[in-house]
Amino acid sequence: MGTALLTDLYELTMASSYIRRRMTAPATFSLYVRQLPPNRGFLVVAGLEACLEYLETLHFEEEDLAYLSSLSFPDEVLHAFASLRFSGEVWAIPEGRIVLAEEPLLEVTAPMPEAQLVETYLLNSTTFHTTVASKAARCVLAAQGRFALADFGLRRTQGLDAGMAAARASAMVGFDATSNVEAARRYGLTPSGTMAHSYVEAFPTEIDAFRAFATDFSGRPTFLVDTYDTLTGITRAIEVIRELGLEQAAAIRIDSGDLSSLARAARRLLDEAELPEVRIVVSGSLDEYRLAELVQNGAPVDVAAVGTRMGVSADAPYLDTVYKLVEYDGRPVAKLSAGKATFPGAKQVFRAAGIRDTLGLRSEEPPGGSDPLLELVMSGGRRVHSTQKLEVQRQRYRTDAAELPEGAMRFEEPIAPAPGLSDTLRSLTDEVRSGDRLR
Repeated sequence: MGTALLTDLYELTMASSYIRRRMTAPATFSLYVRQLPPNRGFLVVAGLEACLEYLETLHFEEEDLAYLSSLSFPDEVLHAFASLRFSGEVWAIPEGRIVLAEEPLLEVTAPMPEAQLVETYLLNSTTFHTTVASKAARCVLAAQGRFALADFGLRRTQGLDAGMAAARASAMVGFDATSNVEAARRYGLTPSGTMAHSYVEAFPTEIDAFRAFATDFSGRPTFLVDTYDTLTGITRAIEVIRELGLEQAAAIRIDSGDLSSLARAARRLLDEAELPEVRIVVSGSLDEYRLAELVQNGAPVDVAAVGTRMGVSADAPYLDTVYKLVEYDGRPVAKLSAGKATFPGAKQVFRAAGIRDTLGLRSEEPPGGSDPLLELVMSGGRRVHSTQKLEVQRQRYRTDAAELPEGAMRFEEPIAPAPGLSDTLRSLTDEVRSGDRLR
């Protein structure tokens, strides 16, 4: 199946018009987030890998062209579409880095029809991946390293592709495992899972279910203990653990109720039974706020399984991302609409210690003590580097997270850092905004 029709109609109509009018000079578009959602002090950029794969494989199939013909696209344009491939370059902030509002996550430079056509896909991929990575990062911050985190979001994400993205993005920022088996296989993650309440209910008694599961999966069984009565379920799990000699391998999972108090009660029962190595897993509507409560309450949790609220970024399910033309045929351009004005020219973000960023032009030298964030990742329609391992991206996130100001990490009313503007960019912006086209 071709990928070129995974776009909005107006991308195709604009590309068609550009082709017919021979407007094929290089165009630069900048993709960024206008403003952060409420209660977000930072974002973690993700989705670049999917974008590069799309750009490398962009093409129209014969069936695509036949459909566009039925929509009255002219033969001249269909002929051009038939041979269209992405031939441009991409500058991007590497995945896993912390970013701020108004900073370009990526910039595309390509012949105008190509650069225009790819807008929808790039926005879709970057927006969702970055949204979920940012939510997962907040969960990691909330856990404070007190317990491991597992992604359990696949069954509730809004689409299977979204489930794959959530597993990858959460691993990028520090999650330890995923319930998504295909994501574990594809990305080299640790698969994690227990049993469902249906499994327990299918057996005559709860202890029958525990005994059967532990017999069939003795390597590292986790017993779901809250199907009927949680404390009774724990005592039955203890009985099976001791009966089958699983003292070093087993865990129990609590999926409902007051997780902090139940975890403390579970730990007490396990310790009294001389089972200090049996782990406690908690799940059920967890997010960064509830994880922070577990930490604050000193809950003796070993693993927290985070599902729906992370997988859909429930409190902030979208970003105000845009893809704006900043230069065409060597001429810097800017949009002047109230509340939606843009900065002209190909950009660069320069970062100093403490996430102190300056938004400038790509042609500028970095200010003292700063390093550029955007890197050339695609040239001539091909990637500059091979696919990076998740551990590389995870280390990027760790490094940036250590530099975040305390106010940016707050879950309520954070103080989001904002990039400054370089003098060169400010001067160019003033020049473009007062140009001839406004007279």
